[in-house]
This record gives sequence, structure tokens and C-alpha cells, in this order.
Amino acid sequence: MYRADVLGSLLRPAYLAEGRQKHEAGQLSDEEFKKLEDRAVDEAIALQEGAGVDVVTDGEMRRFTFFDQFTAALDGVTHQEGEAVPFHSEPGKVDVDFHSPVSVTEKVKRKRMLSPEEFEYAKDRATKPVKVTLPSPLMFFTMWSPEHSPAAYDDPFELFADGVDLIKEEAQALADLGCEYIQIDAPDFGQLVEDTERERWEKLGIPVSRVMTEGVEMLNAVADVPGPTFALHLCKGNYQSLWISAGGYEEISSHVFKGTPNFDRYMLEYDDERSGGFEPLADLPDDKVVVLGLVSTKHDDLESVDFLKSRVDEAAKHFPREQLALSTQCGFASVAMGNEISPQAQEQKLRRVAEAAHEIWG
Repeated sequence: MYRADVLGSLLRPAYLAEGRQKHEAGQLSDEEFKKLEDRAVDEAIALQEGAGVDVVTDGEMRRFTFFDQFTAALDGVTHQEGEAVPFHSEPGKVDVDFHSPVSVTEKVKRKRMLSPEEFEYAKDRATKPVKVTLPSPLMFFTMWSPEHSPAAYDDPFELFADGVDLIKEEAQALADLGCEYIQIDAPDFGQLVEDTERERWEKLGIPVSRVMTEGVEMLNAVADVPGPTFALHLCKGNYQSLWISAGGYEEISSHVFKGTPNFDRYMLEYDDERSGGFEPLADLPDDKVVVLGLVSTKHDDLESVDFLKSRVDEAAKHFPREQLALSTQCGFASVAMGNEISPQAQEQKLRRVAEAAHEIWG
């Protein structure tokens, strides 16, 4: 039982961001850039272990986005921006339209695996369990172009099915290396709590009714790998401290919570009023673990231990306290440029997760 959990990404140090730019411009060799990545991973592990959390990641230092397994490691995608995904700072206001840097234009095929290398390097340096993050197969929706993708796939769910195979293969490779903890990031499902997002998916030719049936089955299938503990992370968008959707999990809980028995842990965003109430936790089987994402990665304000205790008390009215845990609500940098939060606040928040979790559960 990991009481003090982490989500995945950490803020990229300035030297790594600068090195990535030089590497992409041909001014830094692969070997030199790899040394910068290694240094950043070493520092990420030291930061988390020093903060006292129970499990660590490599900070996703080798990735540009949290779903690089699709954007950077496959053939069949071209550098053509995907459809706009609107991000907000407040309801009704679109601050940024995020576009995937690539779109699917041919049948997708693996060029290489990213995660095994990430895991092996981190495992050899960490003293605590190492978690690896993988994307939901439906994250391909960000790369689905109604104009260009049908030339390769008649139906977006055929693309998602290929995503299941790709992610399951990567999870199996991690299990073979001894990885004990894999997290599937599924903001695709989390953002469907809001009407406008469901309408947008329908316009893309992706019926939400099929997402909540076939899509949930696909999501569950990627965790059908013996050995590792699987966590399902459901957030509602995270990009430069902005978000996609607002609303409670009751819009999806009866489908997703009940339809994914292969998952052991559910990591849920609960950092502000946008998240809704804890009532949907009752839709989870009581043999699961719920990791409450109560500590925000979107701003510097530090949550107090007393506040976190009171929120856990509220959640415990709807799900057994001994099967609850604590984490940040999302990553600090789902995309390499990161959230509007300082490195100092990032460290304080990781320490607060550990402090509060160990006070609450011992």
C-alpha cells in the first residue's frame, strides 16, 4: 500500500529545456543530450525520495508530452497538428487551444519502446519502488483527424484497438523487467464529465456511448498483464496550469469505475470545487484503492495538513478510509513547458503529500 503517491511528471530543469532545443536544432549530439536527460532523472529521483513519498517516477524527463509513446515512437503519424483541445482557467473562457503536434495518417506501427529504458535507468538508481506511466489507448483521439485519418482507419475505434495492443505490449515488457507499478493516464475519460467535451467528441465522429462501452473495455484490456499493480489516473486536463473540463465523476463513474476490474488503484483529481463531490466513490468495488489527488500542481499555494485531513475525512464517508491514499492531483508538467508553479513549491507539495499521508495513516 503506497499511501504517499506521485503522478508522474515533474518540472523540467532549465538546462534540459535548453538542451532539448539545441538537440532538435542539431547543435547537440544524441550522446550529449542523453547525459542531460540522465542528470535530470537523477535529480528527479533524489527530489522525490528526499520528500519522503512512497513511490517515485523518473519525472518523465525523457518525454515532451506524457503520451510520447504515441507521438514520438510510432510510424503512421505525421507532423500535422491535431484538432484543437480547448483549455481553460475559468468556466466559459478558452485560454489556449492545444493541438497534438502530429495526426494519424497511416496505420500506426511501433518504431521503438520508450518505457523500458526509462524504467531500467530509474530502477538502478532509486531506493524506492519505481512507477512508470503509460497513456490510455483512447489518447489517440488527440491525433484523430476527421479529414486525414479515415484514409488509414474507417473507424476511430480501430485506431484505439491498435493503441490497446501497443500499450499492452509495452506494459508486458515492463513487467518482464520487474516493474511492479504501472499507471495508465486517462484524461480522455476524465474530460468527458462535461457536456461541451462530449459534444466535441461526437463532432469528431467518436460517439460517447461507444467510448463508455467499447472504450472502457479497451481501457480495461491494457491492464490485463500479470504481475504489476495497475493504477488508473483520471484527470480533467493539465497544461500550463489550465484544464479542459469541470464536473464530478458521477458522469462517468458507473461505466468506468465498474468496467475496469483489472485496475487496482484509482487516482482521482480532487483539488478544487471543479472536481465535484466524493459520492461517486461508492461506484467503486470496495477491494480497490482510491488515491485522492488533493494537492494541486496548478499553483504555488500550499495545502495545510489539517485541510488534507478534513478532505480525507469527507472521502471516508463514501469509501473505506483504510483503502484511501494521497497524491498530487496531476503531474507538474504533463507537457515539457510545465505548469505555472515554482520548483520550490513543487518540492514543498511533494513533502506535504508525504507528511500528511504519514500523519493520517501512520
